[in-house]
Amino acid sequence: MDDEAMIARRRGAMTGGIPPRRSRGRLADEVYDMLLGQMMSLRIEPGSRVTIDALARELGVSQTPIRDALNRMEAEGLVVRVPHAGYRIPPQITRHRFEDMLEVRLLLEPAAARRAAERASLQQVAGLRRLLEEMAELEGGDGLMAYGAFGLRDAAFHDLVALSAENQVIREALARLHTHVHLFRLLHDTQVTHLAMAEHEEVLTAIAARDPDAAAYAMRRHILRSGERFRRLFDEAEGADGMVAEA
Repeated sequence: MDDEAMIARRRGAMTGGIPPRRSRGRLADEVYDMLLGQMMSLRIEPGSRVTIDALARELGVSQTPIRDALNRMEAEGLVVRVPHAGYRIPPQITRHRFEDMLEVRLLLEPAAARRAAERASLQQVAGLRRLLEEMAELEGGDGLMAYGAFGLRDAAFHDLVALSAENQVIREALARLHTHVHLFRLLHDTQVTHLAMAEHEEVLTAIAARDPDAAAYAMRRHILRSGERFRRLFDEAEGADGMVAEA
């Protein structure tokens, strides 16, 4: 499967059952996407347990593709294996981890957007536009499932920008951060999706106009503003902890 087909598959990942009659590798990919969507929608909560047996019954598939998907997620740090007890979803990221992740994104993503403005094909620009259209349809959706689906497309948008930059090292480094998995697990807020949409539009406009400076600036501003939105969560949590300590 090529890179753009992979992005399309992730974009369409659903949180329901897995269709039958797939190859082992394809089934494992679909289980992986399903679990990712459930994590981002908080249908699977941080700290909760998942077991191969339970997933096999829920999805109506054999244990083999589920085991393959969970092994992959364990290698990527998205789940933790618990001896004799299945797997556990890690807790939310810490503030320190969040700040480190933000710093790396500021180093890599504006550079990727700059190169994308220089190198993106017309097909890739059209793909970015389709993702924004799909996010717009989901923006006003109710519930965690719509929020998680928005998050998957948000991740696909950033990945397609990196792919368009034609720098595989940058793309792989950003993929390992799993930025959108961690951020969308922190907060369910439709205001976040609304603001992100406008910022994504600025990035796409600059890429489509073949303006590298504007694309890099728009991406940097998007990441900084996103950081401010999520940083408030940590500020509020620390403030609440301080009040409890004083009581």
